[in-house]
Amino acid sequence: MSGKKGKTDVVTPSRLEVTRTTQPKPLPESSTLKFGHTFTDHMLTIPWHVDSGWGAPQISRYGPLALEPSSTVLHYAQTIFEGMKAYRHENGRVTLFRPDMNMKRMNTSATRIALPTFDGVALLECIKELIRIDKSWIPLEPGHSLYVRPTLIGTQKAIGVGPPNEALLFVILSPVGPYYPNGFKPVSLYGTTEFVRAAPGGTGAFKLGVNYAPGILPQKEAAKHGYAQNLWLHGPEHYLTEVGTMNMFVVFHKDGGGYELVTPPLDGMILPGVTRDSVLTLAREHASGSNPLRGLTGGLTVSERPVTMKEVKEASHAGKLVELFGAGTAAVISPVDKIGYLGEDVHIPTGEGGMGPVSRPIWAELVGRQTGTIPSDWSVIV
Repeated sequence: MSGKKGKTDVVTPSRLEVTRTTQPKPLPESSTLKFGHTFTDHMLTIPWHVDSGWGAPQISRYGPLALEPSSTVLHYAQTIFEGMKAYRHENGRVTLFRPDMNMKRMNTSATRIALPTFDGVALLECIKELIRIDKSWIPLEPGHSLYVRPTLIGTQKAIGVGPPNEALLFVILSPVGPYYPNGFKPVSLYGTTEFVRAAPGGTGAFKLGVNYAPGILPQKEAAKHGYAQNLWLHGPEHYLTEVGTMNMFVVFHKDGGGYELVTPPLDGMILPGVTRDSVLTLAREHASGSNPLRGLTGGLTVSERPVTMKEVKEASHAGKLVELFGAGTAAVISPVDKIGYLGEDVHIPTGEGGMGPVSRPIWAELVGRQTGTIPSDWSVIV
């Protein structure tokens, strides 16, 4: 409790109210699932007010939100969100993958745009209950999961730029299939020099709704040029930053043998992705010998450093470029086979099945930990 009488500064799971729907929807055929288009029977909502703090969490039937036209989220993009997945294991156990990192990042994002923060552990308890209620929606087929989308919006009923006096935190669930249902297919990238995703001192390092809409037009432009995604470049040096909405990794041959796995540093423009952190952690554990990954050679160096298109292009021409891939919650690993850059294609090697010699062992370990075939404390029981 705060100094203001009756104000609750934290989300309180013990106050959770549950109203189950009396008209549950039929479960969809897993083969018909399209990412982000199907939603479960229930959702979680938690209101916030500057005077009273966080209200009672409520789980109720999934349905429309009631917002006034003057709500600040509709005018000034006061919205943040997260994305994580719940998995149903062969023994029936349901787990989330590293949800503590999502809660931490969500609070960081909230602080950046003056939305209220919360106790991540407490919110996670409410999310777990929502998943338990709708766990029958988690597909049983391999590669399938339940996508969890926590969102926080400013709902002050007034036009004017400032911290909102009201907000709404809500969580919805969506059953999803594998990102690559027919096996890995490397994607082509357009190295865009016409647009930028983020700039120093901006909001690129936070998961804000305002960061995503401006990327739609560049995505359409990339498609016009015949490429699947944008490769976001920064500055006159054309530093690589992110791939579409994913973090980016590139692998080089080292002089004398072995590989260097490189990803741009968290310099304020790069989103600190959970999958990014997982890839780095697994690679470093392998390099140190504390957790060798099956199928990954020794002599691995892991670097968080700037990398330019000049370096990538020269490595490609010299035969020193091993692979380049995106990493994110939806796809886990997304291999790249070429980059359109300043009027020519820079070709990226791809291994058997589309993945390279570094990404494939890391992907196998990640998916194993997510699905429970590899025991890990990253897998949190719901």
